[in-house]
Amino acid sequence: MASGGVTRDELVSFSDEIAELFNAGRIPYPVHLSDGNEDALINIFRDVGPDDWVFGSWRMHYHALLKGVPCETLKAAIFRGESMALSFPEHRIYGSAIVGGVVPIALGAAMAIERRGGAERVWCFVGDMTALTGIFAESLRYAENFGLPIKFIVEDNGVSVCTNTASAWGGRLYEEGKHVCRYSYRSRFPHAGAGQRVQF
Repeated sequence: MASGGVTRDELVSFSDEIAELFNAGRIPYPVHLSDGNEDALINIFRDVGPDDWVFGSWRMHYHALLKGVPCETLKAAIFRGESMALSFPEHRIYGSAIVGGVVPIALGAAMAIERRGGAERVWCFVGDMTALTGIFAESLRYAENFGLPIKFIVEDNGVSVCTNTASAWGGRLYEEGKHVCRYSYRSRFPHAGAGQRVQF
């Protein structure tokens, strides 16, 4: 069981349902679906506390469910066109469609926790291409140097949209450690959409 009591089968079922609704034209907004990373996320979220903060990008359906956002609440947000920038303050979860957009915000949250002596932690999920941006490198360096309560998780699917990350950069340019870890996965879904109705 993961945080929020969500199982692997429930995560997969949610993605399948959203994909079906999207392909049927019932969701007239872009969606970015998760797949293939269920087990990795369930393992990570075993360490995510109810008072911890979770930041991420445009693919946050699984993260929201694992953080305790009710399925119907998440579905309603997707139907409002918020799939790419989910925000549930009451569950301490924030997403952004801007590449690297949440990284400095997550860092700021960790700084605030450190300054007031809080016990909660910050978890910031980024893609493998985002992990090679300047804002990520600077934020990671600052977090490491000041010992901030933040963990960056690189969700490595090997591509940025349709560009191979390793070919673009010649390999990973960061080291895993106390403040950053990585998992790799492959999805049956395209970067955006669900593979039938439209590819953004």
